[in-house]
Amino acid sequence: MKKIGIFFLGLLLVVLVGLGVLTFMGYSEYKNSLAQQDLPDKIQEIQNQQNYISIQDISPVYLDAVVAVEDHDFYHHSGIDIESIGRAILTNLKEGALVEGGSTITQQLAKNLYFSQDKDFVRKIAEFFMALKIEDIYSKDEILEVYVNSIYFGDGYYGIEEASLGYFGVPAGALSDEQAIVLAGIPNAPSVYSLSNNPELAKQRAYQVLGQMVKYDFIDKYRVHDLESKIASIC
Repeated sequence: MKKIGIFFLGLLLVVLVGLGVLTFMGYSEYKNSLAQQDLPDKIQEIQNQQNYISIQDISPVYLDAVVAVEDHDFYHHSGIDIESIGRAILTNLKEGALVEGGSTITQQLAKNLYFSQDKDFVRKIAEFFMALKIEDIYSKDEILEVYVNSIYFGDGYYGIEEASLGYFGVPAGALSDEQAIVLAGIPNAPSVYSLSNNPELAKQRAYQVLGQMVKYDFIDKYRVHDLESKIASIC
């Protein structure tokens, strides 16, 4: 029993040392990224883009749909969702690889601003630090605004205004509810859910978004059937 205890103590020490090394490497990557370009300057680049649009001019249903499907606790956490990370860790341990990240909207913004899309533990830790930095400087509405103005929607469309005009011919503030829900689902995998490439998959994804909106009380469940019919008519 004593030998078993020593073994597990040694194993725990190795794990803690490993985590310490990974955390140091991630923090170093985070600091190096900021040294190359400061966060406010990076955000300003996006805000200066031609089709950047204020959150007040974006469909509220679209914003609700994004929060519901991407990060339903967005307005209640500090950039990191511990519960989601816990689920992701269990999944990753089961798969033996980094297949799920448990990313919040803030973490996704951090990744889009500074880091590659590769699944890597060091990059993920750097992303954590950057998310905390973003939350320290910007309000939730500012973060959401920059996020929806910077994500890719497939077919060459970047940002919600460009995607809204490109797919439906209307500005982001004039989206119908069904159009807003369809657009909220695309950035998860633009090459898969792009309306021009895979309208059927885009429709199924929109149904998932709608389900999340009902689950987290963003929309009345009695509207589901009507909205599903309208989504089917545009996909």
